[in-house]
Amino acid sequence: MRDFSEAPFLVIWETTQACDLACRHCRASAIPERHPLELDTAEARALLDGIKKDFGDPLMVFTGGDPLKRPDVFELLKHSVDAGLRTTITPSATPLLDDEAVERIQACGVSRMAVSLDGPDEASHDDFRQVAGSFARTIGALRHSARIGLETQINTTVTRYNRHRLEEIAALVEREKARLWSVFFLIVTGRAQAQYDLTAEEYEEVFDFLYRTSLRAPFDIKTTEAQHYRRYVAQMRKAMPIGRSAAPQGGIARQAGINDGKGFVFISHTGEIFPSGFLEISAGNVRRASLAAAYRDSSLFRTLRDSGQLEGKCGACEYRNLCGGSRSRAYALTGSFLASDPRCVYQPTSATLAARH
Repeated sequence: MRDFSEAPFLVIWETTQACDLACRHCRASAIPERHPLELDTAEARALLDGIKKDFGDPLMVFTGGDPLKRPDVFELLKHSVDAGLRTTITPSATPLLDDEAVERIQACGVSRMAVSLDGPDEASHDDFRQVAGSFARTIGALRHSARIGLETQINTTVTRYNRHRLEEIAALVEREKARLWSVFFLIVTGRAQAQYDLTAEEYEEVFDFLYRTSLRAPFDIKTTEAQHYRRYVAQMRKAMPIGRSAAPQGGIARQAGINDGKGFVFISHTGEIFPSGFLEISAGNVRRASLAAAYRDSSLFRTLRDSGQLEGKCGACEYRNLCGGSRSRAYALTGSFLASDPRCVYQPTSATLAARH
């Protein structure tokens, strides 16, 4: 596994908190209007230049809110690409995401565009996003991207609303030719409520579905805030009879060891430096502090990268360096980002527990 002490694999910049959707699970509790203290164009350019200079070649993600709510977003996308960053964007499916916007995104040199689908049809998806027409616009953007050769991924947040329709959503991911299905697992923050979340046992059922799907799907699958899916995959591979084909490495291999603050950093719309958009504990602000110094040297990030400080069964688990549990979920549900992930059923082996004590 890679050493993420000096540079992250993934840098997420929340370009704005503004968005014209009102999604039930929204981490950002987005609102239609932009915040007056957002990073301005010059500050954003400096941020991107610093990321390239200090971190080398991380994956750079423009997210929101809806990045298309920023009038300078295309200028900044091109600046990011020209700086040498592998750049992606996650726009919202609103009238702003028309064919022209998709073409402008491609013209900037963006590597991939990600859009969200939380239901396999108009009724289910639009109900979750709480804006009519979102499903149709999403499908339209995917199909126009395919026509012009812009690579896409589909993001899905698993909740009680859609857990029984994941097979239909997977079929849609395949039909629309997305390269990656990025499956998010709920963190109770922002507008997300605990009643939307699954039990730990239901997480395992979803893991089983994702693993079985990965054996045949023409797209990669990755999870966000379900670090224990890596543990599940490792268990499945360990149990696989010799000679049988295991799931392709794909996103699992690239994600190994990555966690909130470990290979991952998030910059908010106002410049706050967070370990994750779901773990809003600040290690400083890019207006006043070095992003690289915050990532490398702050006590918050250093603690998050030290699996020896994990508590409970996560700290005793033999998979703690591969997985480590969701630090965001632990914080949201227990108040401690070092606590065990409450949505993991796995019990560490007795030998590992004995060694811990």
